[in-house]
Amino acid sequence: MNTLKTLGQFIIEKQADFPFAKGELSRLLRDIGIAAKIVNREVNKAGLVDILGNAGTMNVQGEDQKKLDIYANEQFIAALRTGGECCVVASEENDECVYIESEISKNAKYIVAIDPLDGSSNIEVNAAIGTVFSIYRKINSDQKPTIEDVLQPGNKQVAAGYVIYGSSTMLVYTTGKGVNGFTLDPSIGEFCLSHPNMKIPKDGTIYSINEGNYVHFPKGVKDYIKYCQVEDKETSRPYTSRYIGSMVADIHRNLIKGGIFLYPVSSAYPDGKLRLVYECNPMAFILEQAGGLATDGYQRILDIKPIELHQRAAIFLGSENMVLMLHSFLKEVKKVG
Repeated sequence: MNTLKTLGQFIIEKQADFPFAKGELSRLLRDIGIAAKIVNREVNKAGLVDILGNAGTMNVQGEDQKKLDIYANEQFIAALRTGGECCVVASEENDECVYIESEISKNAKYIVAIDPLDGSSNIEVNAAIGTVFSIYRKINSDQKPTIEDVLQPGNKQVAAGYVIYGSSTMLVYTTGKGVNGFTLDPSIGEFCLSHPNMKIPKDGTIYSINEGNYVHFPKGVKDYIKYCQVEDKETSRPYTSRYIGSMVADIHRNLIKGGIFLYPVSSAYPDGKLRLVYECNPMAFILEQAGGLATDGYQRILDIKPIELHQRAAIFLGSENMVLMLHSFLKEVKKVG
C-alpha cells in the first residue's frame, strides 16, 4: 500500500535544500497552501452563495474584478500577513505593493508576488481557474523592503507555484530542485504528493492560443500557427488546438501532456498582455524546472529585469522543441524584415 505524503511533510523533508532559510521558506509555502485550501472551499461552493459575478470595481489593469477575485486576494494576503515570513505582497488586484509591518513580520525575508485568481472570467461557467505565486528573498535583509525587492528578474526566484481549481485541486511548485504536484484530498483536507518530479515532454501535439485574435498577431506567430495546422505524419501534425482562457489550466495540461502556450504581442497589447512579475516569471520558472523553455520570442523570460510592478510581456512556453520551432519562424520574419 502506498503511503500518503502530505505537502507539509514533503516541505519539511526538503528543508535541507535551503539551510540558510532556517525553516522560514517552508513555513511560507505552508501558509500559501492553507490559503489555497480556503479559496478552494469558496470556489467549490461559489454557485451556492452570493460570491459569483462582478464586484463593481476594477483592478489597476482596468479589468472588472469578480467577487471571488477580491475574496482570494484577501485570503492570501491575510495568510501571508499572519504567517510572519513575508514582508511584501505584490498582487494583481492591488495598485501598489502591500508592505507588511507588524511585530511578527519584523524579521521577514521574503517577497510574494501573486495572481490570486487567474482566469476569473471562467468562474461563472464553472471552468478551471487558478492561483499563481512567486517568492523572492529580500535583497538587503538589514533594510526595510522597497519596490526594488519586488522588481527582481525571475532568475532570482527562490520558489514559484500555481494552484489549479478543477475537477480536482492541485498545487504544483518548485524551489529550483525540480517540480512536484500535490492533489487535495478532501477527505482529510490535505494536499498529498501525486505528481513527483514532473517533466514536460520534449515534444507535444497541443498549441494553446486565443485564435480569435489571429488577425492581430505578428507574422511569425501567424506562420507558426499555420505550421501547427498543416498535416505531416512525421511530426504528428496537425496539432490539436486547446485554449481554456486560464493560463494556469492551459499550462498545467501542456506540462503533463506536452504542448506550447502562446500569448504574443498584438495590436491591442503591443507590449503583451500577461504580467511579467506575477504571471510570466513564476510559470517560466516552473516550466524550466520541468525541462521546458519560456521566452518572449527573443530572450529568456527569467532574464528580463522588470521596471514596474504591473509590467506586461509576451510569453511563449512549453515543450522545448515546440518553443524552438516557434523561434525559427520568428527569426525568419526578423531576418526578412
